[in-house]
Amino acid sequence: MSPLGQVRGFDELWAPIARGGRRVADVPVLPPPPRGRDSKARLANVVRRAPEVLVKITGKTRDGEHLRAHLEYISRDGELPLEGRDGEQLQGLEAVRELGADWAADDLRTRSDASMSVSIVLSMPPGTDYIRMRDAARAFARETFGETHDYAFALHTDAGHPHVHLSVRSLGEDGRRLSPRKADLEAWRQRFAEKLRERGVAAEATLRRTRGITKKAERTPIRKMRERYERGQGPAPRVLEAAYREAARLARGGTMDRPWEQRILARQAAVRRAYAAVAQALGRSADPADRALAKDVGAFVRTMPEPATRRNELIRAIRALRPETRERPAPEAPKDRPRRR
Repeated sequence: MSPLGQVRGFDELWAPIARGGRRVADVPVLPPPPRGRDSKARLANVVRRAPEVLVKITGKTRDGEHLRAHLEYISRDGELPLEGRDGEQLQGLEAVRELGADWAADDLRTRSDASMSVSIVLSMPPGTDYIRMRDAARAFARETFGETHDYAFALHTDAGHPHVHLSVRSLGEDGRRLSPRKADLEAWRQRFAEKLRERGVAAEATLRRTRGITKKAERTPIRKMRERYERGQGPAPRVLEAAYREAARLARGGTMDRPWEQRILARQAAVRRAYAAVAQALGRSADPADRALAKDVGAFVRTMPEPATRRNELIRAIRALRPETRERPAPEAPKDRPRRR
């Protein structure tokens, strides 16, 4: 029996968090790892920090003009070829515009706010073999959308890291419209990482908390507004102003009135304990490879970033600038309650 099978809660490292009271379609439920893939191999990938794939929905087009502009953008005004569902290469601005016109002409929308296409970016860190990444993106698109939805994609290699812009036609051949949920994005990340590994590219698709990260990534519109504000070119985003006000209140000794943040920090402590238990179990194994992996797991936990939220980071920054608040402790995660026996 694998040492990992003896660790209670090991599977929870990969499992998404179930949220009660939500529609089933909105609850993220990760698919199981690909068949034949060993959990130990996945653990090794994570603790040895295999590159994480990025699969992101960047927007939707709402009309023919918007669709045409997006296809022109991802094809660099026809300079880059767009590859279609059947493997055809669309080269030149005229071919790109014809594709957009075809999608728009056949899209008989019953709602004015329905999208014509969904824009997706598949990305990997700098240094990734872009030829293999393009092949993985092709396989991902064919398996994910090829049966029901038309699509076109283009590879970009001029932005410091290779990424693929994938435009998927919303209206499917079955008459249904593509409306991806959070669960779909998680499944897409898993599938894209699998296609990369099949082509010899180290890649993983894990949850933030699995990697010791508690702070959510800043949303692109908020980030752009914040950057403009920091350059003196616009007002501060309202959500950022509200965060500063609350952080200032907490820095002066106010109470934490957001219990879910405390749950996030407590959950991260539980993740670290699970990794520690995994390291102990592997360390007792007679297999030298298991013992080596145990050392890697221990090193991974020691180098995890300190649990943080945006609010706590702002509190620390405010206290660094205002000496009168430095002695006040930041809100901490609650201690685990003893389990009932």
